[in-house]
Amino acid sequence: MGIIEFRNKRNRSALRGMKRSPDVSPRRLSDISPQLRQLKYLVVDESIKEDLKSSRSVEDINSASIGLTSIEERILRITGYYGYQPWTAIYNRDERPRENLTPAEAQVPAAPDTEGQSVTRCCLKLTASQARKICWGVAVLLGVCLSWTGSTQLAKLAFRKFDAPFTLTWFATNWNFLFFPLYYIGHLYTSTEKQSPRQRYRECCKFFGDDGLTVKVFFTKVAPFGVLWTLTNYLYLHALRKINTTDVSALFCCNKAFVFLLSWIVLRDRFMGVRIVAAILAIAGIVMTTYADGFHSHSVIGIALVVGSASVSALYKVLFKLILGSAKFGEAALFLTILGGVNFVFFSFVPVILYFTKVEYFDSIDAVPWGYLCGVSVLLLTFNILVNFGIAVTYPTLISLGIVLSVPVNAAVDHYTSEISFNTVRVIAMLTISLGFLLLLLPEEWDQRIIKLLTRLKVRKKEEAAEGNGEAGPGLSWSRRARSSMSNFTH
Repeated sequence: MGIIEFRNKRNRSALRGMKRSPDVSPRRLSDISPQLRQLKYLVVDESIKEDLKSSRSVEDINSASIGLTSIEERILRITGYYGYQPWTAIYNRDERPRENLTPAEAQVPAAPDTEGQSVTRCCLKLTASQARKICWGVAVLLGVCLSWTGSTQLAKLAFRKFDAPFTLTWFATNWNFLFFPLYYIGHLYTSTEKQSPRQRYRECCKFFGDDGLTVKVFFTKVAPFGVLWTLTNYLYLHALRKINTTDVSALFCCNKAFVFLLSWIVLRDRFMGVRIVAAILAIAGIVMTTYADGFHSHSVIGIALVVGSASVSALYKVLFKLILGSAKFGEAALFLTILGGVNFVFFSFVPVILYFTKVEYFDSIDAVPWGYLCGVSVLLLTFNILVNFGIAVTYPTLISLGIVLSVPVNAAVDHYTSEISFNTVRVIAMLTISLGFLLLLLPEEWDQRIIKLLTRLKVRKKEEAAEGNGEAGPGLSWSRRARSSMSNFTH
């Protein structure tokens, strides 16, 4: 039955009955579904349309003439339906169901959705970009894992014939000279605006200040980092002489926890409870590793050396962020090259002194295992290139995972090449440190993202349940629904 058959007086009373709120406001769309189904088949009289035009409570008169969509909106607002969204309640011509179209509209084909197609293409492009990053990430992850594991294992083998950890550290750090030349080759290959080496050098020197790399800047902002770099590598390599490679690689993963603690104290970074838990797990792993070896002198010294190396590495990273901030690729390459120069200029006398004092003594130059030394240097150079420049092609999290994956790889190598007892305490210690490392990889807003994801899933389940309830009784006759709905309107 249409509104056109009623008198104006009855129309006004019907509208007043529609606006009257019930005693209990419905909270589900299914509670007012009979009224909404009836409104879809109503037609607006001209006199009612004039009344609607004079009323400020109705927002969209044009949509009312199409099918009383605005009245449906108004009812949803009055009843307080919690899932109501005004921007999705109004149908476009091509969004309305096909059965509600007029014959003239049904004959006109719908216009192609160019906007939707562009969005789909954008999503596909974004997905392809993410897939490309993930593929590069897997390659970089494997490169980081294998280079770090290989350098550790080769250094362990080198110490059987060449017991000189500082000399090996000095020799490997000198290879940092290659950072800036390799970066410049990549710049010539990828950049559209080619620059000479001097021009590129001067541009990268702006990282140290407006005056570039001055003597004052060199001794205050560069040379201290050279000392920290050399000390980190020396403590790590020296620890390999005391304990096995598995424990060394696992304990060095505590570096991430130390970075968080120092950043929280020095840089005033955001406090995160999960990272405090990760730091506690790292400390617990250190204690359990010491207990697994029985608190022998060699094991305690070796563990102390690794923990010292991880601490100095964390100090290096925090001070770099505090003093120099963030660096671009060219600036980072130049900085690492300068660190190689600091190592060569200021620490070349140390291996000589250690040789003549017979602290790090070898018979002759021919007795030096140059193959192992060059292998360690190349692998450490590869590792540092991937860690510092891998973010250009992939996510930083995947790069960090390569470090923690070196622990099981070193464990597998040690299991087949040496007699190491992987007792329960040692395995639990490695798992604890690895778990703490993984917790530190969580982003700062990880809890909010999880809450949003759970909320979306919950809303989606409610929407599916509501759609299921709406389609539960399609066999009911329209006449019974119309009678019940009209009785609700007139009461």
